[in-house]
Amino acid sequence: MTTAAVVLAAGQGVRFNSALPKVLHEAAGRPLLGWVLRALPPLDRVVVVVGREASAVRAAAAHWGPDDLVVIEQPQQRGTGHAVRLAADALDGIDTVLVVPGDTPLLDEKLLAGLLDRHVTSGAAATLLTATPADPSGYGRIQRDAGGDMVGIVEHRDADAADLAIREINTSVYAFQTGPLRTALERLTTDNEQGEEYLTDAVVELLGSGVNSVQAPAEATDGVNDRAQLAAVAQLLRRRILHDLMVTGVTVIDPATTYVDADVSVAADAILLPGTHLQGRTRVAPGAVIGPNSRLVDTVVERDAQISYSVLLEASVGVGASVGPFAYLRPGARLERNAKAGTFVEVKNSTVGEGSKVPHLSYIGDTTIGRGANVGAATVTVNYDGYDKHRTVIGDGARIGSDTMLVAPVTVGHDAYTGAGSVITSDVPPGALAVERAQQRIVEGYAERRRRRHES
Repeated sequence: MTTAAVVLAAGQGVRFNSALPKVLHEAAGRPLLGWVLRALPPLDRVVVVVGREASAVRAAAAHWGPDDLVVIEQPQQRGTGHAVRLAADALDGIDTVLVVPGDTPLLDEKLLAGLLDRHVTSGAAATLLTATPADPSGYGRIQRDAGGDMVGIVEHRDADAADLAIREINTSVYAFQTGPLRTALERLTTDNEQGEEYLTDAVVELLGSGVNSVQAPAEATDGVNDRAQLAAVAQLLRRRILHDLMVTGVTVIDPATTYVDADVSVAADAILLPGTHLQGRTRVAPGAVIGPNSRLVDTVVERDAQISYSVLLEASVGVGASVGPFAYLRPGARLERNAKAGTFVEVKNSTVGEGSKVPHLSYIGDTTIGRGANVGAATVTVNYDGYDKHRTVIGDGARIGSDTMLVAPVTVGHDAYTGAGSVITSDVPPGALAVERAQQRIVEGYAERRRRRHES
């Protein structure tokens, strides 16, 4: 038996009031479409139907879907039935097809695989995934006879008062036998309030050939139609992520204020303090302590490192290294073992060597710092001349005095010193002291003369 999925991702998303297609809005680090594609069980083919901003949705589908993904464009959004009818051209040789909306990020592989199994074993022409939420508003209702058999599906807009009182809803997730589905799709009309081809009408057409249903937890099938619903499902996804982390040995002090994206990896015995945000493909090793109030994006944190009140973007923090409080590590920043970037320190495209320290109030850009060096407060590596960036090299064991300006390109040799307040424009030999400042001058009686001038 061959199986495929058709993912419907062509919708307008009018209620989002957004220039971005609905399925590309993110929840917990993935676009809605990405969650759906990653939830699909193993299949022989995956087809995504795109419409609005087709090129952007196509690119997202290619990123999150399988390598042999098929994309079908629906230039005019004329309903779910029309979308599946267009996709049917890509279903040659497929026995069973799963149809899934692209805006249902809470679906998981186990649920979809169970739907497929139930459908295949039953021999039905179609199997629906239904749910009974606390508030069924906006969803199509499942109509059943006195014996409990399904007799129809009515969309919310077309429902009367009796239909609206029904709690069981159609989640818009289906499994079909491909042959009967193709036949039913050809008979669809637009005779409804929205003037669209409803896929639900194809299901009704198949009632005589056998239609089953599988009840799903209401939470698992929530769709996203506006930003309030997006925030709600994102909260549920984060809750799942944090639960899985805690079960595997991660300490999360306050899950309500901790945000971890889906593709983040956190090892056992790491500690996440309140206000921690881990995004992108951040990796956190055992024993690391992150937070409070820190944001890490695409950053690697090695064993026993500590980060507090800081922002790190595409940075790397070595074993036992320390960041913060109130530090900013920009792309290309690397702290080696036991290095430190302290209070109000910014590091960009630079390496701070093993055991070296930049304790406070400094900017380190396009710089290589060796082992065991110390950079005094208010040091700046002056890396930009208005046209190009230049590198600074600080050797092993060097001591940079407070308020030193290192005007790149410049090298401070190993075990060399710079005097506080110096502007260093030339290389400093190993073991030497470089001082560049005017000799201090004492002007006696200055304050009294100034007072007299003011009074006169």
